[in-house]
Amino acid sequence: MKIFVNFLSAFRIAAAFAIIPTIMLGWHWVTFIIYALAAISDWFDGFLARKYNCCSKLGGVLDHIGDKLLVCNAFIMLILLFPVPLIVIPIIIMIARELYISGLREFLGTQKIEMPVPKARFSMGKIKTTIQMLATAVLFLFMAVGSLITPSTNSEIIFILISILPQIGIFCIWFALIASIWSATQYTITFAQKLKKIK
Repeated sequence: MKIFVNFLSAFRIAAAFAIIPTIMLGWHWVTFIIYALAAISDWFDGFLARKYNCCSKLGGVLDHIGDKLLVCNAFIMLILLFPVPLIVIPIIIMIARELYISGLREFLGTQKIEMPVPKARFSMGKIKTTIQMLATAVLFLFMAVGSLITPSTNSEIIFILISILPQIGIFCIWFALIASIWSATQYTITFAQKLKKIK
């Protein structure tokens, strides 16, 4: 089971890079399917690791790398697909947040001090990641549905989806930004507390 859980994390790493050529080639349904499966695997491998008590240091590292690569690569692609302030601004802030937290961890690492990811099932960091993945999946779905439109398209469902998906995606991105800032604040407080231990 541990091997399978690690495989799911490795799959997210592969998916993070696989969506780049599919987006560049305009294969929007392929992009959406790959991303959706990768996002689902994030919940699934955590569930299996807890249920079968098969957590490991390697698995934790792969899970962390997979999540960050999947989210950040997808965000960069979203900026290319939707170069509008409502999407670009929160994405830039959230990517900067990831670099900021990584910097805090790296500094503490040089001092032999760990700053682990909170283990609570519904920690703000996990909520942030979930909403980020949901927002990205919704916008990828919007692009996929949009690819179905032709001059002869008269499906009411398609036009309804085209009208509401961007709104849902943008709302989720800004919600994720709030969670991201909240989570960064919590990490900063933890960092300040651990900093006191450094002589």
